[in-house]
Amino acid sequence: MILDMLKAILFGIVEGVTEWLPVSSTTHLRLLNLLIPIAAPESFMALFEVVIQLGAILAVVVLYWQRLWLFVKPGRGSGPAGVLRMDAVHLWLMVLIAIVPSALVGIPLDDWIDARLDRWGVIAVMLILYGIAFIVVDRPERSGGIDRAEGIGIRTALLIGLAQTLALIPGTSRSGATIMGGVLAGCARSAAVEFSFFMAIPTMAGASLIKLIKLGGGLTAKECFILAAGLLSAFIVSLFCISSLVSYLKRRSFAIYGWYRIALGLVLFLFMILKKLPA
Repeated sequence: MILDMLKAILFGIVEGVTEWLPVSSTTHLRLLNLLIPIAAPESFMALFEVVIQLGAILAVVVLYWQRLWLFVKPGRGSGPAGVLRMDAVHLWLMVLIAIVPSALVGIPLDDWIDARLDRWGVIAVMLILYGIAFIVVDRPERSGGIDRAEGIGIRTALLIGLAQTLALIPGTSRSGATIMGGVLAGCARSAAVEFSFFMAIPTMAGASLIKLIKLGGGLTAKECFILAAGLLSAFIVSLFCISSLVSYLKRRSFAIYGWYRIALGLVLFLFMILKKLPA
């Protein structure tokens, strides 16, 4: 029990770092589980991989609370009846519009994707393809254009949402797909990254709910403790990683993540050739 709790904390640390980088956090969690497996059923680990991300998502809510909160302080601001912050209302509407495409595709195809595409060969290919894409489409941070997530309109939100549907394929990276979609749609890197953060809130909450429903909610006390340990460590680590990533991307390029993805994809292919991983 104690050993699995410590492993869960390590999983949370890895999740807290990789969730916000365009490198596929789920792939890293699965590789970690091969190295130091948690003694739990496969069905629980499938749930764990998704639900642990809620800890990271909570960090977004905490760090961006002032921008995400819909209501003005009493006696301040403008909006209907002086209650709503219209910039936050607009932001949430764009987020909801952006998650529609992946919901329409992902909910009915979730089981099919798990059965047909959730394979190491597919993951390795997507790591490499998106690694190349990041190197090709990267451009310096710029002024002008869409420099804040609040400036994203319906067309841009839909384009980012369509890009997120590609992340349904294992190995793609949800943050990677949405960030690249935002950059291609005309957003500055920092705006694309922040909008990706905000999209993660309803997206991962919905994905976690689906997994919980499929599992039937029958968690043991041990499994609840393991989930809690992973969630908490992912939350704490994410608090430090999110602001650091935004600051980094204002000054540096995505290329380093592209090269990392390519290297990791090649390593996975090598492991499959050596029969260390199933294709």
